[in-house]
Amino acid sequence: MKIGRLNHIGIAVPSIVAAWKTYKNLYGLAQSDITPIGEMPSQGVRFSFINLENSQIELIEPLGDNSPISKFLVKNPNGGQHHVCFEVADIYSARDDLVAKGATVLGEPRIGAHGTLVIFVHPKDTNGVLIELMETLERH
Repeated sequence: MKIGRLNHIGIAVPSIVAAWKTYKNLYGLAQSDITPIGEMPSQGVRFSFINLENSQIELIEPLGDNSPISKFLVKNPNGGQHHVCFEVADIYSARDDLVAKGATVLGEPRIGAHGTLVIFVHPKDTNGVLIELMETLERH
């Protein structure tokens, strides 16, 4: 298994709408650079992507008190970097390879915000950074 291109960086925020203002006012992005807010109730999050020339930023807001993002925001009230996402050709091969190498994969592959399969690798195995791996969109 070899990681592919950086797909996005996930940023946990208390409010997606407030975060949009930051990206517009400080960095000159237009509303057309920003996707509408979506929801993934199964993962307890609302999300919106900031489309950049070479990647995306995923803004993630809690959807309910049981959201893992709520727990993150307790420790980081203003928000902050939540994860980094790389593409892989085959999510199941990537998972099996990581597990064989002793990494802790959090849960089973599931559909992520891009509509493709994702897994997360525990930060204790990745120099303190939560890594998301997503199957490349070309496979679907």
